[in-house]
Amino acid sequence: MPQYPNRQFLDFEKPIKELYEQIDDTKKLAEKNPKIDYSATLKQLEDSIIDKRKEITEHLTPWQRVQLSRHPDRPYTLKYIEKMCTNFVELHGDRNVKDDKAMVGGFAQLDGETVMIIGQQKGVNTKMRQLRNFGMANPEGYRKALRLMRLAEKFNKPIIAMIDTPGAFPGPEAEERGQGEAIARNIYEMIRLKVPVIVVIIGEGASGGALGIGVGDKVLMMENTWYTVISPENCSSILWRSWEKKEVAAEQLKLTAKDMKGFGLVDEIVEEPAGGAHWDYQVAADMLKSSIKKALEEVKHKASAERINDRIEKYGKMGFWEELPA
Repeated sequence: MPQYPNRQFLDFEKPIKELYEQIDDTKKLAEKNPKIDYSATLKQLEDSIIDKRKEITEHLTPWQRVQLSRHPDRPYTLKYIEKMCTNFVELHGDRNVKDDKAMVGGFAQLDGETVMIIGQQKGVNTKMRQLRNFGMANPEGYRKALRLMRLAEKFNKPIIAMIDTPGAFPGPEAEERGQGEAIARNIYEMIRLKVPVIVVIIGEGASGGALGIGVGDKVLMMENTWYTVISPENCSSILWRSWEKKEVAAEQLKLTAKDMKGFGLVDEIVEEPAGGAHWDYQVAADMLKSSIKKALEEVKHKASAERINDRIEKYGKMGFWEELPA
């Protein structure tokens, strides 16, 4: 996990940064005055950081949760796989065009049980962000994901899909290769998969880019993530012709985990370490693994036909509507 001073702080995390700076100053004093014991002061400052992290997390606005979901230090799919699983074997390519680096997946063991894990992957630095296309998959990425899902079905292994994308790649070359068809095909096929499918939103969950791997028996959503049809910035640009209203858009879109749970679009909210998942990768992964295993236990013993029917019924009930009298 990144350590201060290399850690990056968001605007509302500045009080935490100031406490870290006080710790640095105290350590420098301790070096200059070795006869004075500063351990109690350092312990008090470290406790204050934890308290401040909890305090900030409890009073976040929807826009601040969007910012946390994009935090540059936040763990991505491969980091969760590293912390949760063993014996991960990444599989590549859609057997048609190429290997999309924005979508990763492969077999792994989750506490001894073999599972197929698939998810969008962002980069940890500028070079890797370009390689991973900022987590925006092309059609071949979604076709690779579907290939891996069918492989898991062939060997009767559960599927875990991890969503973290600002959207499917919108470039003309993606449209030429059938971006819309690839996403629609995945939604159609995921409904009919015979094996258990657990979906987790671990960061950004935007539009069809998320839905392309977002159909499952159970949908989990981490505490500081968002899930909606459009990003707050793009919503603001459409409605107000400016990005300046992005905070208002975030509020109106009702995109937080609490909102999604209230609408019945997700089944469970997964707690994160105080201040967000970027503060402790291992604790965040342990919390997520516990929720995934619980969700798997709830659906894995069902017959395939029952699981598919439950999935169809689950998604058929989503949304709000009113029937007018004839």
